[in-house]
Amino acid sequence: MPTRPDRPTRDRILDAALDRFGSRGFEAASLDEIAADVGVRKQTVLYWFPSKDELLAAVIEQIATELAVAVDAALRQAGDGFARVEATVKAVFRPAVRRPALLGLVRELNRLGPPGADRLMERMGPLVERAVQFLTVEMDAGRMRRADPRLTVALTYATVVGVATEPEALRAVGWEPSAAGLRRLRTELLAYLRAALT
Repeated sequence: MPTRPDRPTRDRILDAALDRFGSRGFEAASLDEIAADVGVRKQTVLYWFPSKDELLAAVIEQIATELAVAVDAALRQAGDGFARVEATVKAVFRPAVRRPALLGLVRELNRLGPPGADRLMERMGPLVERAVQFLTVEMDAGRMRRADPRLTVALTYATVVGVATEPEALRAVGWEPSAAGLRRLRTELLAYLRAALT
């Protein structure tokens, strides 16, 4: 997918890399293809990112930062209790609905393992800790059902990543990998979490 020429070259390279890594896989995507998508030479890509691994690291950094900003903004506008859980889930799904390659990249990172998956988890650590602290406070106050907050966060993450990034398993139960399908998946996940936590 060609990138918008009015954006800075570095940003366009990151966008193209995310799309290629998320749709074709890290190993299958080439720097030549990414350069062609941006409309530059491979040497330009290598100027900004000296290796394919460094390009992947920069893509991970970008998506983690964007996700953290989106979740922070959603939480500032959310009310209390389950509304904060709902705002967080919606903030996580919003970029995936707009850009399905993002989910493909998460799936690819899980498949590749360290260091990419570790880098994503390290960047997401502060968000995870905030979620655990929030659930602990809500459970201690009796506003949410008592459970292990860390396991609750882990199960929620596993559900989002595992289900949302395995379109073949979802097709077996009649789900379509589309924007409408992702919205439906988000709605079902929220209903599941509401029943589990409230």
